[in-house]
Amino acid sequence: MGVTRLKRKDRRNKTVSRLEVQFLKLGRNLEEGSRSKESKHSQIAKNEAILSQIEASAK
Repeated sequence: MGVTRLKRKDRRNKTVSRLEVQFLKLGRNLEEGSRSKESKHSQIAKNEAILSQIEASAK
């Protein structure tokens, strides 16, 4: 049986779903002690530190 090509719509759905998963993985807080521990110099860690400062000053 020959290799079937995906139709354009299906190729787009495959790409979009892969990018969505990647986006969600990047946005998640990683648990303490996890093997893929977030670097303290990463942008996500810096953003969370700034947000916690803002929350503390608002209280």
